Amino acid sequence: MDASKVKQLKLFIEQCKSNPSVLSDPSLSFFRDYLESLGAELPSAAYDGTDKSQKSYTVEESDDDMADAEASNVGGVGEEEEDDEIVESDIELEGETVEPDNDPPQKMGDPSIEVTDENHEASQAAKAQAMEAISEGKLEEAIERLTEAIMLNPTSAIMYGTRASVYIKMKKPNAAIRDANAALEINPDSAKGYKSRGIARAMLGQWEDAAKDLHMASKLDYDDEINAVLKKVEPNAHKLEEHRRKYERLRKEREERRIERERQRRRAEAQAAYEKAKQKEQSSSSRGPGGMPGGFPGGTPGGFPGGMPNVDFSKILNDPELMAAFQDPEVMAALQDVMKNPENLAKHQGNPKVAPIIGKMMSKFAGAK
Repeated sequence: MDASKVKQLKLFIEQCKSNPSVLSDPSLSFFRDYLESLGAELPSAAYDGTDKSQKSYTVEESDDDMADAEASNVGGVGEEEEDDEIVESDIELEGETVEPDNDPPQKMGDPSIEVTDENHEASQAAKAQAMEAISEGKLEEAIERLTEAIMLNPTSAIMYGTRASVYIKMKKPNAAIRDANAALEINPDSAKGYKSRGIARAMLGQWEDAAKDLHMASKLDYDDEINAVLKKVEPNAHKLEEHRRKYERLRKEREERRIERERQRRRAEAQAAYEKAKQKEQSSSSRGPGGMPGGFPGGTPGGFPGGMPNVDFSKILNDPELMAAFQDPEVMAALQDVMKNPENLAKHQGNPKVAPIIGKMMSKFAGAK
């Protein structure tokens, strides 16, 4: 190793230690970058008042940062534009309702049994007694007689429909609905079954279902009572239908906006990734084959300030062996060690990987004056 070159290097490092502002010279920006790439912490004077975060290779890194920031901004905008949760407004409905009845289910007959003439006659007699009880306002007795009639003739939809109408008078809509369902199972065209179920559903506030049943009952066998109940039910049914459609539309529009935002976000992320890759490719291309790792720009002229000799750094930058060695962490660590203290050179002279590289670098100073 040429002792004169080591001495020159030592003098330069000593000068940097005593006056860190030497490193603020723009021509030595590559040297600052190199030291920082090795993990060195430089004093603020080495940047000539500039923030350390704005060192010479900021342009190289800011491309990535800008792409990342752009992708982050896309997500941020999406969050800001996120729609509030849709809260349905209350609907002002008219008409009285009753509390649902929770009595045990009433007795039901077996519609599969064969009804004899005798049972049929007995069933009709029980029904007649029930109608008399209804006219006298004895509803409990009427239920008992109709239940007796149903057990004698469980195939009669009329019997179930009649008992359902009594349960409605007793304000027991759930029991009425059970009987109406039984009537409709026996006879799907039972107007009495639809009418009783429609009225019972209206009592429970099931306005839309009530309207459907009452319209069907009116088609099968119109009467004034059905029409009167429909006039009370339909306005509420229409309000509920319009309300449901409105919020279904709002939810659909909200979902469409969410999907569009997600599509835009993905598109923006893809664009940002593309721009980032493109910028990296352009940055690598701009350095050319002579670029050095750690922030050394290829072909940077190297004038040492403070009376230090000029060095032709192109000799280092254009040396393939040196450029390859700079990729080796062991070599870079040794170079950093020597940079910190040239006297440490001696301990690396026995390393067959490091010593030739240091020697070759020092030889590049041979032409310096």
